[in-house]
This record gives sequence, C-alpha cells and structure tokens, in this order.
Amino acid sequence: MDNLNGSNNIIGDGSVLKGNLKTSGNIRLEGKVIGDISSKSKVACGETSIVDGNVVAENAEIAGKVTGKVTVSELLILKSTASIHGDISTDNLIIESGANFNGACSMGKEEPEEVDDSGNEKE
Repeated sequence: MDNLNGSNNIIGDGSVLKGNLKTSGNIRLEGKVIGDISSKSKVACGETSIVDGNVVAENAEIAGKVTGKVTVSELLILKSTASIHGDISTDNLIIESGANFNGACSMGKEEPEEVDDSGNEKE
C-alpha cells in the first residue's frame, strides 16, 4: 500500500457525506457516502459502511454495502459481510464465504492486442 502523503481519512459510523471524495491517502469508511470515492492508496469499508457510488483505489477491503462500480488496480478483498451491486475490475480478488456480489467481474491486467505489420489484429 503506497500512502503518498501519509494522510488517513476516516468517515465514522453515523456520518453521511454527500459528494465525491478524492485523496492520495487512505480512507476508512464506517458511515455513508453518496458519491464516488477515489484513493491512490487503500479504501477500507467497514461493516456499517454504505457507498452509493463508484469506488476507485489501489487496494480495497470491503465489508459493507457498495452500489456502483468498484475499480481496484491491485488487490480487492470482499469480506464475508460485503454486499456489492455493480461491476468489479481488479488485478487480484479475494472473496470470503458469505460475501454477496451481483455484477460483472474483470480481472488481471489487460494485455494489448497484437497487431501485425499492416495494422490488422492477429488471430
């Protein structure tokens, strides 16, 4: 986990944030966010957390509810209490028994399509 500026952001249980949250530091969420969350480090969503929007991070651990797309460049962990309603895109994925996930999933780094000398895709 690369916490670029050393900041740790916490949204506690019972708190509600309406709007987008963007940081280069870590985010710990126990409350509710209505909007997108973006971190260049780690996003940790506790059991009481609710996100109504997209989550973008380098690493993420989700134990609460997310309604939206989850895009993680390295490791995504869905804890047993997680509930995801939206698509997931990640390089590595761990899903604990009991987690609820409804959506499409794409994993791994996308490799560029090979093109021959004439500019056509190889088969």
